Amino acid sequence: MGPGIGLSVVRRFGREGFEAFLVARNAEKLQAFEQTLAQEGIRSRGYACDIADEEAFSSLLRRLAAEHPDLDILHYNASAFNPAPPTAISLPVFHSDFRINVVGALLAAQTFVPRMKERGGGTVFITGGGSALKAPAELASLSIGKAGVRNLALCLAEECAPHGIRVGTITVCGMVQPGTKYDPDHIADLFWQMYQTPASAWKREIVL
Repeated sequence: MGPGIGLSVVRRFGREGFEAFLVARNAEKLQAFEQTLAQEGIRSRGYACDIADEEAFSSLLRRLAAEHPDLDILHYNASAFNPAPPTAISLPVFHSDFRINVVGALLAAQTFVPRMKERGGGTVFITGGGSALKAPAELASLSIGKAGVRNLALCLAEECAPHGIRVGTITVCGMVQPGTKYDPDHIADLFWQMYQTPASAWKREIVL
């Protein structure tokens, strides 16, 4: 959960009556998000956790799945950004980035998708990035991560479609900034439009 796409998506879906469960590292920021959203009439609850800590994140996911077996939408929006060309990447940093950019999404899917299969429906959203398609050298770690999570989304979409579960990703090919093509509110509207799309017309990826 962050102040850009994450907050905009919560607001967009919250206006439609959804309750949101927010995950981020900083408990104080989560509390501030909760208060802001509450003033707008949107129900939310924050959970402080570092997604790079696989054991802690897995434990939180299991708790959320147990408490909310009817969770309708899983949105993975986490991303780590540490610029460096391939030959200069610090291996510990790369491992941490990959856990955030890819492994966290896999853990979340492995926790919630089986329950969606049992119910016969659900939606999984993943926020992607344009570096998955262009792979600039100075963004090697991010590019590998975004390519990985994009392919994870497409693999999940193929696995889940027969079970009535829709999986989609929006690949954002620019810097997220208000008032631009990449305005977080616009991206949130696209996610809402995707959510309203029937399975027969579903598109697995929107490239923005």
